[in-house]
Amino acid sequence: MLKKIEELSTLCGVEACAIVYSSFDQEPQIWPSESGVKNVVEKFRAMPEWKKHKMGNQESVMEKSIVKGKRKITKLEEENKEMEITMFVFQCLDKTRVQPPHNMTLPDLNLLSSVIEQKLNDISRRLDFTDVTDIVDTNLKL
Repeated sequence: MLKKIEELSTLCGVEACAIVYSSFDQEPQIWPSESGVKNVVEKFRAMPEWKKHKMGNQESVMEKSIVKGKRKITKLEEENKEMEITMFVFQCLDKTRVQPPHNMTLPDLNLLSSVIEQKLNDISRRLDFTDVTDIVDTNLKL
């Protein structure tokens, strides 16, 4: 463990120290040295309280990670629902297998409506662009 702390300190350019108590040894193992540990501990004690809290502890770091993970799951669920609705719209247009997704709710139907509206707007923009391109091509040929 002391070797890993030394590597972490060297590779990341951070000050670190360790005190390891073992039931096999009467004296604790200290890294880098007793004076090195005192130096790091004094620097930590000298920090303002708000900075110490900002650093957080393992529990707060895990809580933040869980919240972030839950947000990511919610976002992915929304994206999956939108892709499912979009696939349903394309199946309807293709007339292959028109079967609505299971248990469509009112929010699902609202999403279906917005997806259809978005696709119609995309088609309209493409048609407008195609018309402009045709006009420009015709004028260039003249």
